[in-house]
Amino acid sequence: MSDPLLIPCPHCNGLNRIPAERLDDAPRCGRCKSEVLPGAPITLTQANFPSQLKGDLPLLVDVWASWCGPCQAFAPTFQQAAAQLQGRCRLGKLDSEANPNLSAQLGIRSIPSLILFKGGIEVARQSGAMPLPQLQAWLRGQGI
Repeated sequence: MSDPLLIPCPHCNGLNRIPAERLDDAPRCGRCKSEVLPGAPITLTQANFPSQLKGDLPLLVDVWASWCGPCQAFAPTFQQAAAQLQGRCRLGKLDSEANPNLSAQLGIRSIPSLILFKGGIEVARQSGAMPLPQLQAWLRGQGI
């Protein structure tokens, strides 16, 4: 049995210890009993962002805005990626309009922007929307 991975709950932000071999078993949060690894992007905010950065699974953040056409066009692609990467990478969406301080803190200059975090540290950034095969190739290049 391998060492458990620490994964924050997207609902209550509680950290959960989940054995790596159980990631495909729809693990539930020990605190709130919600699904820890949903097959859809989670909503990130100023309040939950620090908690969601914690953990052993990478976090891919899509920074977007409702008025942004390319952001809206990229949303279904990001949704598909979340379902395909479930258990390997967590995906989150950050509304730059609703969270301007966090967007500024992250140094967002254009949207959509993708930021990949591993161990709470930014390891890669990509601006602009892309088709799913290109997103998958970019993530493979990052070790995902």
